[in-house]
Amino acid sequence: MSVESIVTPADKILITGSNGFIGTRALENLLARGFFNLRCFVRPSSKLEKLQKILAQFPAAKNVEIVAGDLLSREDCRRAAKDVAVIVHLAAGFDKSFAGAFMNSALATRNLLDAFLELGKPRRFVNVSSFAVYSNFKMERHALLDENCPLETEPQARNDAYGFGKLKQEQLVRDYGAQRGLKWVILRPGMVYGPGKSDLSGRIGINTFGFFIHLGGRNEMPMTFVDNCADAIVLAALKPGVDGEIFNVVDDERWTSKEFLAARKETKNFFSVWLPYPLMKFGCGLWENFSKKRHGQLPPVFNRRRCAAEWGGNTFSNEKLHKLLGWSPKIKTVDAMKLFLAQYK
Repeated sequence: MSVESIVTPADKILITGSNGFIGTRALENLLARGFFNLRCFVRPSSKLEKLQKILAQFPAAKNVEIVAGDLLSREDCRRAAKDVAVIVHLAAGFDKSFAGAFMNSALATRNLLDAFLELGKPRRFVNVSSFAVYSNFKMERHALLDENCPLETEPQARNDAYGFGKLKQEQLVRDYGAQRGLKWVILRPGMVYGPGKSDLSGRIGINTFGFFIHLGGRNEMPMTFVDNCADAIVLAALKPGVDGEIFNVVDDERWTSKEFLAARKETKNFFSVWLPYPLMKFGCGLWENFSKKRHGQLPPVFNRRRCAAEWGGNTFSNEKLHKLLGWSPKIKTVDAMKLFLAQYK
């Protein structure tokens, strides 16, 4: 599993969000590649059983540090970033308020960047973002969505605090690169799935009103199995010559929303209703207009921008991942789906 690298196994690598769904896989991937000087940043309230189970599999993991703290604390960030050569920034806030999303995505990242540049030995900052930053509002349905596509300009109108936080986080990283010489790489994973994440993506549909409303139809899903996604993140942390690059992370094989839902229902059937996109678009427009007229009395959870982004449909490319990182998905979709569905049995 060797790869040409900007750092040696002895150089210190910090992983924030290391106890999370993707973070545990990124940690396991680095350990499997022989990197042992790792520091895992976790929340003080985190349950560490999953993390400790991974560490127990690797003798070299005795060198791994676990640091508990809050990225909103400058002092905690200083402890985390001291002597670090590479940061893999996976910690994410899922606040529903825009103020909370800004604090836990942008301000927390600013604290980490300041500490990294002051006390670290900076070689690269890997920022893990999301497809939520894109806008396809003015794109044709099923058009190719790649790294050059427009970003969302009105996250408030889309009622997407998470996407707003990720947009601010990305801009901050790019600003530190331009103004303070930070070397960075940004990754935008699509729909990450795998064992440990049992809820179906909102791109497939929503569980509301007591049953599942299928909204994705025959749309291609930007699927990436969690282990494949983690592999792309680790390659982005190590590979020379990719500073300043942005990568979308999707697997080679992608199912439609209809196919994904059908596979899920094979493990346990449940009642679902399919709404065609034109009907959903019309309904979201009515909901949005009514919410505006009522000045927020009806939360704008459904709106035209969200409808386009999640259910309008696009096609996707991972050509840049293949070409610049030398990445290819190690787990094929048919095997990945078996692992994903096994958690329901």
